Amino acid sequence: MSCNGCRVLRKGCSESCILRPCLQWIESPEAQGHATVFVAKFFGRAGLMAFISAVPEQNRPALFQSLLFEACGRTINPVNGAVGLIRMRRWNLCQEAVETVLRGGTIRPISDLAEDSAVDDGEIDEKRPKTPLIGDRRSQVNCDLELHLRLPLMEEKWRPGTPSKWRPGTPSMNSSTTGDDDGFVDREQGLLNLFV
Repeated sequence: MSCNGCRVLRKGCSESCILRPCLQWIESPEAQGHATVFVAKFFGRAGLMAFISAVPEQNRPALFQSLLFEACGRTINPVNGAVGLIRMRRWNLCQEAVETVLRGGTIRPISDLAEDSAVDDGEIDEKRPKTPLIGDRRSQVNCDLELHLRLPLMEEKWRPGTPSKWRPGTPSMNSSTTGDDDGFVDREQGLLNLFV
């Protein structure tokens, strides 16, 4: 018998169906169908199946749940998605959107989330420690960039007529160049026999 996910996707189902275990956490068959259709519309049917088959079997239900929450989050908050809703402390909107999808309802972008995002970004910026700009000469700041790469702040620019700092390339003993002596590669096009 076909699982509810394969049934709504009009896809053949078998005993080794990769979609069936993903939907077992959803109680009603109708809700399983609604969730599958919504996630498949958002990520594409082939994309959904590729995501699911790329993870171990024991992680597939959690993956499907994450995809459902991200699809709902991106639908109601197109710019920042589910992560943006968490950051803005509005996760309840994503949970309500998932419940709406499971009931078969339609969700749409919420316009005031963009305004809330700007306000929250400002609040976050206020809480960050103020560091002077690199070019500010009034303060001597010792920057620690965590990676300790010690990269120069500004690279010297190459000017015509100045020798390059790069060493000239040395050809490998076993390499060969295909082309004419004048430097042009043979322009004849051939077909690759890919189905041998």
